[in-house]
Amino acid sequence: MGRFRVEKLRYREYGPVELDIGPGECVTVTGPSGSGKTLLLRALADLDPHEGTVVLGDVAQSATDAPTWRRLVGMLPAESTWWHDTVRPHFPDDGAYELLRYFGFDQDVMDWEISRLSSGERQRLGLVRLLLNRPRALLLDEPTASLDPDNAEVAERVIADHAREFDAPVVWVSHDPAQAERVADRRYRLRDGNLEQEG
Repeated sequence: MGRFRVEKLRYREYGPVELDIGPGECVTVTGPSGSGKTLLLRALADLDPHEGTVVLGDVAQSATDAPTWRRLVGMLPAESTWWHDTVRPHFPDDGAYELLRYFGFDQDVMDWEISRLSSGERQRLGLVRLLLNRPRALLLDEPTASLDPDNAEVAERVIADHAREFDAPVVWVSHDPAQAERVADRRYRLRDGNLEQEG
């Protein structure tokens, strides 16, 4: 799809933020609690009021209706939202099983009740649901925070595969410095409302 460009982005008391992420490139964002990491992702996804320019390829956020933009730029929140009582209605009729198996689920997961899912199961299912929409950029808010090391490794690999297949830029918020160093092409720290490149 192309580069992900962010210019003079201001949201609440934060900014201005400048970013230029190449196709398939992953940048990580770390910072203390309350530094505005999640709010940054929400602004990039056009979920919260903000100022500035956000462009994916030749598609400008300001010239695109919100539902279309959010299909192009897929955001995985720290806690996914679920609208139905069971898993099945949240997934398309086909195409999910290969990814579900990759994350250790059998087909019977479709009949599980959402209320009985662990936080780790919700996180894995939320990531599968996001990737099945084939977004052309990824905004990830602590996507492996609730996962054990084995499933975190699977998630990192699946995200990297998606980025390569779709040339999808990735903005990955992580609290784990080792993970940030492992998955990122470039690392940033959010400090006093501004992004500072590290390393």
